[in-house]
Amino acid sequence: MQNKLFVTLRVTLSLIFLWAFFDKLFGLGFATTAEKAWINGGSPTYGFLTNATQGPFAEIFQSMAGIALVDWLFMFGLLGIGLSLLLNHYLRFGVSAGIILMALMYLSIFPPENNPLIDDHIIYIVSLLLIGSHHSRKL
Repeated sequence: MQNKLFVTLRVTLSLIFLWAFFDKLFGLGFATTAEKAWINGGSPTYGFLTNATQGPFAEIFQSMAGIALVDWLFMFGLLGIGLSLLLNHYLRFGVSAGIILMALMYLSIFPPENNPLIDDHIIYIVSLLLIGSHHSRKL
């Protein structure tokens, strides 16, 4: 039963990362419109980094908005994290990259709007840590 729960957690998290990748790539109309899709010349990081960032680190993150290298790293990260979790391969990479990405996104909006410390990024980090620790015990 516990293994099924870990598989479910791993697959559902993978789908979150893969959905973000494909929505930003093609502009599926949820978080990204077709006009702002990466394949149409849009920047997958520009909107978030210019509009959503706040707090003591906002200026640092805003200065990265729309930089091609940041866009490529972000998109490669989303795809790599999603695929490693979905396929259950290279999990150390996927878990590590996911934790780094979520920590950076957390810092970009610190402090969170609805709670002084915890938001969904922290929940994702804890979930990734659980997946990583479960995987390493099986090796």
